Amino acid sequence: MKNPPANPANRALSSVSFNLTRFDLLSIRLAVSCAQHGSLTVAARECNIALAAASRRIKELEAGLGLPLFERRPTGLIHTSATSPFLKHAWEMLGALYGLESELSDLKEGISRHIKICASSAAINQFLPPLLANWQKNHPQVQIDIEEQVSAAVLMRVLEGRAEVGVFVEGPETHGLRTWPFREDELVVVCSRAHPLAATPARTRLDFDSLLSEQWISLGSGAAMLHEQQRAAMTLGKPLKIRMYLRSFDSICHMVEANLGIALLPKTAVEPNLKTMKLAWRKLNDPWAKRKMLLATAPGPQTPVVQRLIEFLGESAP
Repeated sequence: MKNPPANPANRALSSVSFNLTRFDLLSIRLAVSCAQHGSLTVAARECNIALAAASRRIKELEAGLGLPLFERRPTGLIHTSATSPFLKHAWEMLGALYGLESELSDLKEGISRHIKICASSAAINQFLPPLLANWQKNHPQVQIDIEEQVSAAVLMRVLEGRAEVGVFVEGPETHGLRTWPFREDELVVVCSRAHPLAATPARTRLDFDSLLSEQWISLGSGAAMLHEQQRAAMTLGKPLKIRMYLRSFDSICHMVEANLGIALLPKTAVEPNLKTMKLAWRKLNDPWAKRKMLLATAPGPQTPVVQRLIEFLGESAP
């Protein structure tokens, strides 16, 4: 009789060179605290353990790793070459634990399911809040967890299994994913009221080509609107002068209001700021200014609750 094939997870564990018996979550949390504060005394107090016990735990953890995590000096603890890679994975482990704790706590309160959505800034600023509030009213037992990312990163989260549903602006490669229509939006040029563009008639439509001498403010790498600007500038054979890369539409509007540059933003997202900030906007003539937004999931059948959410979000798609 043949022996059953070895479990890959067991093979992986057997190949680990450090001593797993020296690892426990309290010691890992203690080491993270030591790295944050540079002090064993402060870390011990934060983790509610005696100083001597904390010192022993750090030594045992380092012995298990086979490398020192800290260099001990009279002024405190100094990072070694092992500290950075240790912290990277320690935070991932602790984050998973805190996530488990949160979901188990939710189960006690009647929340039976979490759905992770990763969405672009455009989707969050324009469409998702009222939709998700409506969904939550009718599905109180389902918790929606949402993360904001640029469109390219949204798709990576879904491909990696770190989000069940992605909401993004059409443009990045979607190979290996299922997609559905969601909404449409329009990019407009936003400037300070002190900028010469604000003096043009309100119904003026601007050609992107005529704006390439301007200083631009944009979201960072991976943002769909930045990709469109770069592609259009490349087609025209002209450079795109990006002065600032920021992380939110609101931050961009503040910089534009200060007349530090102009920006391309979704019309619906910028409209609330027009009432409170000294901003003006003009439409673009270029056809690529009108964009489609999509929903994405991993291939294959979805769980019933995720499928219902997708259908709900796509109900009023154009």
